[in-house]
Parts: sequence; C-alpha cells; structure tokens
Amino acid sequence: MKALQVENLYKKYPTFTLDGVNFSVEEGRIVGLVGRNGAGKSTALKAVMRLISAKGKIEVFGRDFAKCEAAVKSEIGFVSGGFDFYPYQKIGKIVRTVTSFYPTWDERVCRENLVRFNIDENKKPSELSAGMKVKLSVALALSHGAKLFVMDEPTSGLDPLSREEFNDVVLSLSRETGASVLFSTHITADLMRVADDVVYISDGRILKDAPLKKLLGEYEKVTFSSETAAKNCGAEVVGLKTVRDGVEGLVACGAEISGALRRENADLDAVMIHLETQKARGTSC
Repeated sequence: MKALQVENLYKKYPTFTLDGVNFSVEEGRIVGLVGRNGAGKSTALKAVMRLISAKGKIEVFGRDFAKCEAAVKSEIGFVSGGFDFYPYQKIGKIVRTVTSFYPTWDERVCRENLVRFNIDENKKPSELSAGMKVKLSVALALSHGAKLFVMDEPTSGLDPLSREEFNDVVLSLSRETGASVLFSTHITADLMRVADDVVYISDGRILKDAPLKKLLGEYEKVTFSSETAAKNCGAEVVGLKTVRDGVEGLVACGAEISGALRRENADLDAVMIHLETQKARGTSC
C-alpha cells in the first residue's frame, strides 16, 4: 500500500508555481524530497499537510486527506527544523497538553521515547539544541502512533554530529516501527545515508522520481579536456559545465565514449548539478 499518494498538486504564487506535482511514498520506505533552495520543497510539504491551500488530490493510506482530515492527521507526524511552539513551557507540561489532541495517545510509548532520546521533561524547548528539538518532535509523533512522518528540512542548521543522530532516528523509524518517512532536504549526504527513494524537484516541477540506487546507476560523471572533446566523444553529455581541469558532464552509465580524461560514478550532488545545468540551458534532462 502507498503511505502517501500526491496527484496534480498545484499552488500558484506571484513569483512561483508548484506545477502539477505527482509523487508517492510506499509503506515502510524513506523518501527524500530534494532540490535547491526555492525549488518548492517546503511549499509541496505544506500543501501535502494542508497547511496552505492548494489544488490536487492527497491520499494517506488510501484515504482522501481532504475528506478525512482529522483521522488522517492522527496518523501523520509532522516535523520541521525545530520546535517552535511553547518555547518557554516545560516539556512535561507540553506533553500533557499535546495528549488531549490525540485519542490514540500512548503514555507508555511517550515515556519510553523521552528516555530513549534523553529528553529532560523539566527543560524548556528554548533550552534544547536544534538536534534535541527535532528528537522531541519525533518523540511526540511516535506517541500518538504516527505511521507516516513528514519532515520539512529537519536537519537544516544542525551540526554534523546532530545530523548523524537524526539519520539514525529516521532509520530506526523505518526498521523498528515500519513507519514511512518523507523528508525534504538540500543536504545530499543525508539522503545518501538513509533514503530508499528520491523525488527531485526543480522550479516547482518533479525532475526525477526514482529509487536512489537506480538514479545513481543511470549516470557516470565524465571529465574532458575541452567542450569540443566532449561534443565529439560519441555519446550525449548532459549538463556540460566548466571545471578546474576542463569540462564535466554526465553520460549514461556504460556508454561508449572516447577522449575522456576521467570517468567515475556520479553521486547525488553531481546528478543534481548537471541536471540543473542542463535545465538552465533549456534542453531536456
């Protein structure tokens, strides 16, 4: 079953349009929504969560979000890059307040996760590090039985150690509880650590939607001495751009080429950079 199905999501602003976005999250999978700043990641997630009005159809575990909003939201844990409500209330009091929102609240699970994440109930959110605020959000979501986690730039501003701790939490959500996870990020290293699938958004449109391994297996990164050498290599070179020792682009994995100075596996950074370069030139990716 699909944990999340998004169809023809559309939202128009004066300077930006989320233009007919389609993607899904399979049950038990971790999906990274990736793109450059301003590509539409946060807009898409806010539209999915009905935090902003948008056209389109959203289903969560087969149920129409618009028609069953209260029931659907009880199955979703929404985590942003912090914990901004009640910053000066003690966490214990916040927990007692949140319990009234969810009929499925499990006090035992809540206590277990506060201990698991080393969260002191006598502290206030304003006293927590950025990484601990994310953990608090996850602990609360787990306590009401969330089966789908939607996370908007959860690692933004975190130091490398806190990001690694977050990645461990995401992996445990999937492996230990079978939860499905959709999280947006522009930090590709996080995706490489935990994502099963990647949805790549650019200027409000989906550019790629594929399992991470499949996407990385599509391309090799190739360096040539000059643009002329690249154009005469015998294969299509995607997103050609100047680099320190010549020009660089992507070719289909295993393509027969000539005149290359170097060819190597393409990581997610390289795929994004060269697909964006190709798109900026107005040619198909």
